[in-house]
Amino acid sequence: MSALTCDAVTPALLLCLALPADKPMKACLVHYSGKVQGVGFRATAVDIARDHPVTGWVKNLSDGRVELLVEGPEGAVDKFLEAVRKCWKDNIEKEDVEKRTPEGKLKGFEIVK
Repeated sequence: MSALTCDAVTPALLLCLALPADKPMKACLVHYSGKVQGVGFRATAVDIARDHPVTGWVKNLSDGRVELLVEGPEGAVDKFLEAVRKCWKDNIEKEDVEKRTPEGKLKGFEIVK
C-alpha cells in the first residue's frame, strides 16, 4: 500500500475520509444561461470546487448554456454554488437548479465534453 502525498490530498478525498456516514448529502444539476461560454466559466468552476469538499463536473451545451452537476455535504454544495454565482454574477442571466439524488460515485470535479 502506498502512502498519500500532500499533492494527492484533495477536498474530495478529505470528504470521503472525514465525513460521518450520516452527514446530509446534496446533489444539484444546474443550467446557467447568459454569457457563460468562451469566458473561462468551466475552468473557474473547477478552481472554485478545489476550495470546497464537492465532486462533480461542468460542460458547455450546444445551445450556449453551461451545465454543472455538483454533490457533497449540503452546506458545501450551497457554498460552492454561491461562490460560482458571486464570481459570475455579471455573466449569468438565468440559473436553473434541479435537485438530484446524491450517488456518491463522482471523483473530483472536472470539465467534461
